[in-house]
Amino acid sequence: MRKVVGLMAVISLLVFGGMVLTAQGADKLTAPEKAFMKDAASGGDMEAQLGKVAQANGSAQEVKDFGKRMETDHTKAGDELKALAAQNNLQLPAQMERKDKAMLDKLSKYTGAEFDKKYMHAMVMDHKKDIAKFKSASKKAKDPALKQWIDKTLPTLEEHFDLAKSTAAKVGAK
Repeated sequence: MRKVVGLMAVISLLVFGGMVLTAQGADKLTAPEKAFMKDAASGGDMEAQLGKVAQANGSAQEVKDFGKRMETDHTKAGDELKALAAQNNLQLPAQMERKDKAMLDKLSKYTGAEFDKKYMHAMVMDHKKDIAKFKSASKKAKDPALKQWIDKTLPTLEEHFDLAKSTAAKVGAK
């Protein structure tokens, strides 16, 4: 009987210890890392959705092409971020943050040359802001996989910023 009780105690300790280790592994992201991931997911989704709108509402071919690039690149980065979040047991919001939804709704109301100008101005400003956020997050990231994703995504955002500036100039945006 003592052997059975002793064996049960050892099994209980192993099971409980395993649960503690699993719980610690699931929560290895810091609060700022989690907040960054949620913000990046929302912003990326907004840019992908606006890319679709640009293809439909834009008049200049450069704007339509830029929109297609946004849809493609931000969808890919978003899928990678979702996989990273899943590995860390982090549930990303299913819907965009209010500020991102507001921008999508606002710009979706325009068409033609007016859309081109407003959209390209918004993309210049948004990518400038995103680059600053990504650089800051890269410096602060403790999770190696998250830092790797940030550092891999940042050059694409910088390309988007340069392309947004040149496209904005072509369509007469501010």
